[in-house]
Amino acid sequence: MTESPRPPAGQDDAVPGLRVGFVPGVTVTKWRRIWADRFRRIDLAVIEVAQSAQRSALDDGQVDMCFVRLPLADDALHVIPLYEEVPVVVVAKDHPISLFDEVTLGDLSDENILDGADTDVAIDLVAGAAGVLLVPHSIARSHSRRDLVYRPISDATPTQIGLAWLTGNPHEMIEEFIGIVRGRTVNSSRSPRPAATAPATPPTARRPQNAPPKSRLNALTRHGGRRGRR
Repeated sequence: MTESPRPPAGQDDAVPGLRVGFVPGVTVTKWRRIWADRFRRIDLAVIEVAQSAQRSALDDGQVDMCFVRLPLADDALHVIPLYEEVPVVVVAKDHPISLFDEVTLGDLSDENILDGADTDVAIDLVAGAAGVLLVPHSIARSHSRRDLVYRPISDATPTQIGLAWLTGNPHEMIEEFIGIVRGRTVNSSRSPRPAATAPATPPTARRPQNAPPKSRLNALTRHGGRRGRR
């Protein structure tokens, strides 16, 4: 899906527009709004790309920069780590896991963990009690449904979002976009290209009230508490 603001009248053709990709789960609204306020004569196109295509989108020139899901280490890329995301498990609403504030990877050892390559398909399978799905919090939130719940996994390694671009890309507005993402004001001077930035606070998963202690999960399982499983 491609979204791009309408170029203002009289846009300066001497400066080409900047194309920024983003993987599912990344919200670019704030940065796009700031860009529109500061650079009204320069177009910013934002393009959603599949995580599996995040590197090829840069190599093929589909985008100048891309919000990527790390790791993506490569000498041909500049990468700025931005923020971490809490991993969550998505389950059917009547699954015993829905009763808990959070779970561990050990709690999921007996579950059928689905392949999340096609999130839409996997989500439908989860709703049909065919298994559970492990995804970053932002992905679960964007696929929120009434027949599903998601819970944070306390001992899973967080995933990380970063901003990447090819080292040889000469686009003069790349540094300006980096400044916006890093929070530099319109009057602040541009600093040298950074290697990293302070991580943002990850989203907080919703927690149900009156949930029983986590230790009861195994007890529920032993007494047939898993509904919908075959």
